[in-house]
Amino acid sequence: MNALDMNCKYFGLLPLQLMENAGAALAREVRARAAGKRVAIVAGRGNNGGDAFVAARHLAGFEVTTYLLGRSRDIATDEAKRNWQILASLGSDLREVGEASDISLKESDLILDAIFGTGVHGQVKGLEAAAIDAINSSGRPVLAVDIPSGLGTNKVVSASATVTFHRPKTGMSGEVKVADIGIPPEAEFFVGLGDLWLVGKRRPESHKGESGRILVIGGGPYTGAPALTALAALRAGADVVTVATPRSAAGTVAGFSPNLIVRELSGDHLQPEDLDVLRDQIPRHDVVVMGMGLGRAPETHAALKEIMPLCRKAVIDADALQPDLPLKGIVTPHVGEFKRISSISLSTAGFRERIEPLKDYARKKGVVVLLKGKIDLVSNLITDGDGVRANTNGNAGMTVGGTGDVLAGVTAALYARTTALRAATAAAFVNGRAGDLVRDEKDFGMVATDLIEKIPEAMRL
Repeated sequence: MNALDMNCKYFGLLPLQLMENAGAALAREVRARAAGKRVAIVAGRGNNGGDAFVAARHLAGFEVTTYLLGRSRDIATDEAKRNWQILASLGSDLREVGEASDISLKESDLILDAIFGTGVHGQVKGLEAAAIDAINSSGRPVLAVDIPSGLGTNKVVSASATVTFHRPKTGMSGEVKVADIGIPPEAEFFVGLGDLWLVGKRRPESHKGESGRILVIGGGPYTGAPALTALAALRAGADVVTVATPRSAAGTVAGFSPNLIVRELSGDHLQPEDLDVLRDQIPRHDVVVMGMGLGRAPETHAALKEIMPLCRKAVIDADALQPDLPLKGIVTPHVGEFKRISSISLSTAGFRERIEPLKDYARKKGVVVLLKGKIDLVSNLITDGDGVRANTNGNAGMTVGGTGDVLAGVTAALYARTTALRAATAAAFVNGRAGDLVRDEKDFGMVATDLIEKIPEAMRL
């Protein structure tokens, strides 16, 4: 839900609008449930409290007392603070409390629990814990806002019922009413900043390698492609990137950057003779990304057939996208490559017409498919659900060679830190956003290395 809120904001549906809708839905439920006119709101300083502040404004004709746990100057969000200030301007009964004994609930006809939302975890202590105890010992009906406060922690409100927003939340029991607050289905279909947020940030105390070790297997007939992938993975946050490439390409790849570790393979293309080196390297890395610039020699095909089953996590692109190979993890085809691996032509289909064939293929093969195009599509595994996500950023300048290699590197770096579905979804967003940043500076005179330099900026929330 946090990610969905961020996506709504990214697409222009402001948090203040959603809060207004949530508060109005709460007020309707209070009117339907309250046996009398006396309503007590016990609110925290976050958006959960903000929803209740809106509800208080909508409850004309009721005697509403709002207890804020803490000081109003410490309200955490602009939206919640604005709605508190509106209540204050209207002369509402507002009380900032520092002790649970300051909360009087026993004469209330209904208590609105708005202390915590979905973001709380760990141990609930202090004033909030005491307030939860006061609610639970009041003997009065309790309506929880979104979830019972403290759900999943050591202190949980015993709610008579819960009004939850948009969708039910994990772990709730008892009477639950799902309220529509105006989040359109498109906010869950199109990719936004929230999908990038879900990947998570590097821990301040992290050590070398914890943010991902990536092995790139590519090159031979083409030398630039694996270097682009490797550099993109580094810019997307991977700690260590190794490029395993044939001898004929190794010097060129190493010359791209001293930040790359290069493991030289034999000859001028990948072949079974390289398997001993790769069997040693693959377990040392979190994700293996392969296919960029490999060519399609029969020996390369035979080697890939042996390599893929060895990988715990794999991103498969370009020349490694062949129909009789044991594809796994994330595959990143364009429509031509998708036809090659699936025998399904999508070249004349609109992006919505591509959804069902994409889902069917992903289910059959047990992979996540990131289908590149004007609108990128990312399929779910059958075990993760049956939806497809769409990414709409990016531009026509990204048809220049090498942008797909950059996408493969970003995908691999994110896959080291999260699930296949989240990695592919966020990577499509980052790659497209980087392309848009380049276009703003260079119009359509972009090259793939321009995208790489914009990746850090594209990953900012």
